[in-house]
Amino acid sequence: MTERYVRTCNTREVILARDGTNVVQSSSCAATSGSWYSPYDGATWSAASDVDIDHLVPLSNAWKSGAASWTTADRRAFANDLTNPQLLAVTDSVNSSKGDKGPEDWKPPLASYHCTYAKMWVKVKSVYKLTVTSKEKAALVQMLDTC
Repeated sequence: MTERYVRTCNTREVILARDGTNVVQSSSCAATSGSWYSPYDGATWSAASDVDIDHLVPLSNAWKSGAASWTTADRRAFANDLTNPQLLAVTDSVNSSKGDKGPEDWKPPLASYHCTYAKMWVKVKSVYKLTVTSKEKAALVQMLDTC
């Protein structure tokens, strides 16, 4: 019988590996090299430190639109969702400018990404049965009109 080494990577490390190109990870899962394209602004980065992992639907938005009634396990699953389009590697400064804003207050700088962003937002809100405000809906409709 042979021994198997199993690494446990955190969510950031998994997303960096998933969203990057030619990503090399250390034995502790840290991205040591690779490149990352940020769909929000079209920038490409060669240092993982220039990239943040964005919650497409910010945690505070989810809280206000239904997650407040979830169990701790459900909130943890949402915050670390690798299945739905909820987590993306993006330029750190762009993610900072987004903060916890919804589409009524923030849109990706790259206009050609508005359609995709809106579709992803709608999918996440739908999958998790989160509410949408009228201002949020109007902004999403405007972005979807670019599709």
